[in-house]
Amino acid sequence: MKAKRTSGMLGVLCLAAASMVMHTQAASAETTLQRIQRTGEVRIGYANEAPFAYTTPDGQVTGESPEIARKIFARLGVKKVDGVLTEWGSLIPGLRAGRFDVIAAGMYITPERCGQVAFADPQYQIQDTLLVLQGNPKHLHSYADVAKQPDTKLAAMAGTVELGYAHDSGVKDDQLLQVPDTTAQLQAVRARRSDAAVGTALTMKGLAAKDPSQVEAIASFTDDPKHTGYGALAFRPEDTDLRDAVNKQLHAWLGTTDHLQTVAPFGFDKSNLTTKSAAQICGK
Repeated sequence: MKAKRTSGMLGVLCLAAASMVMHTQAASAETTLQRIQRTGEVRIGYANEAPFAYTTPDGQVTGESPEIARKIFARLGVKKVDGVLTEWGSLIPGLRAGRFDVIAAGMYITPERCGQVAFADPQYQIQDTLLVLQGNPKHLHSYADVAKQPDTKLAAMAGTVELGYAHDSGVKDDQLLQVPDTTAQLQAVRARRSDAAVGTALTMKGLAAKDPSQVEAIASFTDDPKHTGYGALAFRPEDTDLRDAVNKQLHAWLGTTDHLQTVAPFGFDKSNLTTKSAAQICGK
């Protein structure tokens, strides 16, 4: 009788253990999309670069990309969007390490980055320009102009595509000043540690507006059309179901009145719309 009871207890324990294993496996099989829809929360990684993504003086995370993320994730049933401030060069490593679920920083789609993250289709297109001292004393209107003057310094954010564009145009490493964010770019030009800073036209115009008595954004910047930037949300390579769900919502929303009203405060309009896909830009 005792043996039977022991046998029965062992059977119950085995069933309980098997149930726990199945539960653990089911939990571990949950995708990021399933988790954020179940919890109603998503974490976005961003770097301080107005107007794409930044923290306001009262601590709010805003900008073109976070606001688009809020709209799109709300359409997926995810109401809470938490921001994780990260230096630009650490965004992709932070995403892959699981510090956040999506990069919402206006990151350009490039073939190199396509090997590290899964991009949604682009939400905007834009070109670059330079921030210089008022009057543009060195007459800089292109990367080539910087390259032709060996004593000229160019401030660029670490990890950005502009570093590659500068190299392609002949700018030497000792001419480049790599800084962590746009505030450092503005400071470098004002302090004359750099003759110019480079970034998107909207970003440089925004910096110029902070100190118009000292600096200006170049209106006539000559650049290779191939350098047109296409910004998008980015996901871990294994989160293609999340990327695809976001794309479905983006395609239905981009270009609508609600979309244009959402991004207008950050300087975006219909001219920034694009029909290109991430696959086309990635070269797939």
